[in-house]
Amino acid sequence: MRSEKVMYDIILNLANENKNIRAVYINGSRTNKNAPRDIFQDYDIVYVVDCIKPFIENKNWINKFGDIIFMQLPDEFADEQTDIENFYGILMQFSDGNRIDLHLSSVDYAKKNILRDKLCKILLDKDNILPKLPEPTDFDYWVKKPSRPEYLCVCNEFWWCLGNVAKGLWRKEIPYVQDMINFNVRKQLEKMLSWKIGIKTNFSVSVGKSGKYMYKWLNKNEWQTYLETYDTCTIEKCWIAVEKMCALFDRNSIYVGEKLRYEYNLQESKNCRKFLKCVRELPKDANEICDIKL
Repeated sequence: MRSEKVMYDIILNLANENKNIRAVYINGSRTNKNAPRDIFQDYDIVYVVDCIKPFIENKNWINKFGDIIFMQLPDEFADEQTDIENFYGILMQFSDGNRIDLHLSSVDYAKKNILRDKLCKILLDKDNILPKLPEPTDFDYWVKKPSRPEYLCVCNEFWWCLGNVAKGLWRKEIPYVQDMINFNVRKQLEKMLSWKIGIKTNFSVSVGKSGKYMYKWLNKNEWQTYLETYDTCTIEKCWIAVEKMCALFDRNSIYVGEKLRYEYNLQESKNCRKFLKCVRELPKDANEICDIKL
């Protein structure tokens, strides 16, 4: 596998050789001092160019990066029309394991957008066309303190969508249940856990995409319980996962609410959990849903 130095040399040598390329910058995990370093880190590179069109019309130049085993051209297969005259992506996986997510940017587009991402670092600027940048920071990705309406909305969404999960489990509709758990319910639990972490760190850290770094701040038992909520390959395992999600959400919502002085709707939680228990025990030949005793 080619070293980081070799990869940077290839990236910058190509840029120096091509008069159309005026500047180069990098962003992403390689500029984030808080991101774990490993062999799978991409090189998120932007070539700032005078004109993008020649790079698209003849792509033989990308072979200089190495042996490409597969690649993606996201702007050519996008559902919606993209502005390829100003920004165009070429994502490349190489045979030695390295990967470059390369984007071509017009000069004007780069000037307008480079300051929007605080993880950008300039590697080359032939004409000093780019603005001066501060040291890269993941500040934009730090957990943000929720407002009271946002907190209440997340709580309500969590419990409401669990009603759909229960319905899907009674019907044995596992694909529907999986979508509802992972794309709706889990996202609310992830937010609540991240807010707890934010409180404990004075809202000064990022938990990473999909909460992948939450393990750094949750205790081992809590993190293990969260991981166990992914074990949902059968109806019974789904119900067990739902129970664990409810317990995690209740405990952490109360904590976040108390720390931020937001009132947690405990009655909503109790009522939903009663409904879940009712549906779980409901016979498969039932003609009506049980009457919940409030």
